Amino acid sequence: MGTKAPTRPNVYNANCPTRLVLDSIAGKWTVLIIGRLASDKQRFGELRREIGGISPKVLTQTLRELERDGIITRRVYASVPPKVEYSLTPLGNTLTGVLGALRVWSETNIEAVLEAQQTFDSQARDDEAS
Repeated sequence: MGTKAPTRPNVYNANCPTRLVLDSIAGKWTVLIIGRLASDKQRFGELRREIGGISPKVLTQTLRELERDGIITRRVYASVPPKVEYSLTPLGNTLTGVLGALRVWSETNIEAVLEAQQTFDSQARDDEAS
């Protein structure tokens, strides 16, 4: 009896489990949270203040997903009031270079993207008017 060689993950395959990981780490809030935690541990309120536009509910959900995926760790201190800190795990730290490059690319190319969007939108309006 031969053993079947393990198949290599293929993110383009709809049934590949790597899709779940990609969905998790590619979310807009995930990228921003990991970016903030890349420099140091932070408390919930700090993350909420530093990541403009995120609601407490979405921040909580995203932090839980990242903790479940092993990307961050949540440390609860026995104090009054309770103190909770979030930090990247060693696995989470492996994402900082990739996501940092994505942030830099976004900041560097925002003007070109906005210009392309404006051009596309004006052409779409012209096409609709024709």
